[in-house]
Order: sequence, then structure tokens, then C-alpha cells
Amino acid sequence: MSALTALYNAIFNPLERSADWLLPTLARFVFASTLLFYFWASGMTKLGDGIFGIFQPSLGAYAQVFPKAMEAVSFDVSQLTLYHWAVVTAGTVAEFVLPLLIVVGLLTRLASIGMIGFVIVQSLTDLYGHGGIAHIETLGAMFDRIPDGVILDQRMFWMFVLIVLVLKGGGPVSLDRVFGNRRAA
Repeated sequence: MSALTALYNAIFNPLERSADWLLPTLARFVFASTLLFYFWASGMTKLGDGIFGIFQPSLGAYAQVFPKAMEAVSFDVSQLTLYHWAVVTAGTVAEFVLPLLIVVGLLTRLASIGMIGFVIVQSLTDLYGHGGIAHIETLGAMFDRIPDGVILDQRMFWMFVLIVLVLKGGGPVSLDRVFGNRRAA
């Protein structure tokens, strides 16, 4: 039995030691390959016309973020407040900037915390603002043997990747490491 334990330890102890650099690197890779373009595509739908379109969000941006408020004002954006504009604009900027920061590994922990907040707000908007709660199959459920619920199931995986980055940082191949090493020298 001790030979089996020794073999087990010989195989898995090096893997455990590699976790400090491997986990954040893989988490950033998974984020880049699955969520970067998802969030950027979503951000693109919110841009208004012209070079300063990010500061003049589209009608669809308001409808995505504040569906009930837009319905209440018959989709007339001019009836919304500065608060609505600020939230939509900040959310649009966040959809571009936070994923980019994560992928390049700059301010990784802070950007990941921001994305966690973003995903929570996105999920609540999907559930309550867009009436997803009425469609229980969209919500999904934990421990239900069906892994394709858009809200709970998918976004739990998103959150796991982001939590790994909050805990581990950007890893060795990141701008955080480059700037961190420069400060230490």
C-alpha cells in the first residue's frame, strides 16, 4: 500500500505545485476562448452611431438593461433620466474593458470582481427585467441532472472561472506579473 501511495504522490505532487501558475493561466484562457467575444458582441449591440457611440447608447442598449422602464416610457429614451444613461454607458464600457483586462492579465483580480458583479446584474436583469423567471427552463436548477440552464448552470461556470482569477490573480503570463516584477526590482 505504501508503494501505491508513493506512486500516487510522485504523480500528483508536481501537479499540485504547478497549480499556482497553471490555474490562473488556464482560467484566463478559458475566459478568452468562451466569454471575451460574447461580452464584446453584447457590447457592440449597445453602441450608438458614430465615433462617440459609446456615450450615446442605442435604443437596444436601454431596452436590454432597463426593459420595464423602456416599456413604461413607450421606448422613448428622452423620457429616461441621467441615471439610466449612466448605468447603460457604464455597463457598455464594462463589457469591453473588463474582459480585455482579464485576457491581458492587467488588474486581473479587480477586473474579475467587476465581471462577477456584472454577471450578477446581467442574471438578475434576465430573470426579473426580461421575465426569465416565468420561463423556469431558462433559470435551470442546481443538482437537477440537466446541465444546460442558461442562468444558474452556465453562469455558475462563468463565476467559477472568475473566482479562480480573484483568488489566484493573472498568473505568470500576465501584465500584472510584468508590472509586479518591475516594481519589485
